[in-house]
Amino acid sequence: MRIISANVNGVRAAARRGAVPWLQAAEPDVLCLQEVRAGDVDLGKVLAEAGWAHWSVAHTEGDAKGRAGVAVVSREPHRAQAVGLAGGAFADSGRWVEVELDTPSGPLTVASTYVHTGEAGTLRQEEKYAFLDAMTQRMARASRTGERMVVTGDLNVAHREADLKNWKGNLRKAGFLEGERAYLDAWLGEGGWVDVVRRAAGDGPGPYTWWSWRGKAFDNDSGWRIDYQLATAPVAATVTDAWVGRAPTYAARWSDHAPVVVDYDV
Repeated sequence: MRIISANVNGVRAAARRGAVPWLQAAEPDVLCLQEVRAGDVDLGKVLAEAGWAHWSVAHTEGDAKGRAGVAVVSREPHRAQAVGLAGGAFADSGRWVEVELDTPSGPLTVASTYVHTGEAGTLRQEEKYAFLDAMTQRMARASRTGERMVVTGDLNVAHREADLKNWKGNLRKAGFLEGERAYLDAWLGEGGWVDVVRRAAGDGPGPYTWWSWRGKAFDNDSGWRIDYQLATAPVAATVTDAWVGRAPTYAARWSDHAPVVVDYDV
């Protein structure tokens, strides 16, 4: 099963820039999207352009029009879906959707999430921590019950120094705050989750997944690794390949993020 996760920075804009041919060539079985920024109809048009009008879609829009929005699109039908986190938290935010898929090894839950950027020392940062707390509850439940699960998406947190080029200049900025990074420490430590791209890529630096549109950030590979696929240990053990689909040139980019591609032998 090939799962591709991509922050498309607006699905209609990404389609205009060439996302559809790239995704078709990559041949996903499951496509997890973040920052869809469109309604069901417009998302459906893009999927139809790719020849995937018949695929199963779980999509939730944000309460602020034109912002956020996440989706899980699968070749095979999903048998259950849920929007939002523990107790219905963030159900209207367009930041969490999960589905349950049948596989030969049993049910597999796949989630697509978009964690907002935050801003150190502000209410916006406190809201980010509240979302990460809710994620922690959901992921702990999966670990506790033995649920086979993959959490994909843009977490807007670089975990370690190897995950961003200018780490020294960002120690006090949202995205690389000690408090944010502690969540990943917990998930990947006692929580038992696995960062499957980091495991496949080694110590780094990179591979980065986001570069500013401005200046020479992309050309100089001055980026951040903030897009992830995190898997419970039994699912992570089935990974056969994991890579980041960095565009060959600035002109070939269809988002400011690169897709994260992982193959699971499920």
